[in-house]
Amino acid sequence: MSSIPDAEALYTDLLAGVKTLMRADTRLVGITSGGAWLVERLQKDLGLPGAPGIISSAMHRDDFARRGLSASAQTALPFDVNGCDVLLLDDVLYTGRTIRAVLNELFDFGRPACVRLAVLVDRGGRELPVAADFAAAKLTLPDTQLLALARADDGVFSLKVEENL
Repeated sequence: MSSIPDAEALYTDLLAGVKTLMRADTRLVGITSGGAWLVERLQKDLGLPGAPGIISSAMHRDDFARRGLSASAQTALPFDVNGCDVLLLDDVLYTGRTIRAVLNELFDFGRPACVRLAVLVDRGGRELPVAADFAAAKLTLPDTQLLALARADDGVFSLKVEENL
C-alpha cells in the first residue's frame, strides 16, 4: 500500500489550487461529509462572505436502496444556483458515482453556468467519466480499502484507511 499523505499538508495544497480556480462569481459547495468540512475551512481561509453551500448525494445515489438515507447533513445552498459558477469540493474522488449523484441534486436547485470539481485526493478507480479540475494528491489503493477524511475536535484533518468488508 502507498503511504498515506498528511491531510493538513494536502489541505494547504488544496487551498492554493482552489485560489487558482476562483472567479469573481464562484460559490463553494462541499459534498457531505468530508467535502463539507473542507469547504467550511476554505470559505474562512479565503475570506469569502456568507456561508458555503453543502450538498448531499443521498437522494440521487444509484445504491440508495442498499445504503438508505445517511445521517450526514442534507443539502443547503444559501444562494441562487441559476447562472452561478459552482466549485464542488470533496475529500476523495474514487468511482465518480457520488459526483454523478451530487450533480443531479445540484440541478434540482437550478442550472449553474459552470460546475468544476476540486478534491483533496484522487484515488483513481473511476467507473464514470468524471475528472477533478484540481486534486491535491493522487493515490492508488486496492479496491478492498476505503480512504476517508477525518476531522479531530480541534479541526485538524487526517486521512484514514479502512478495509472495505
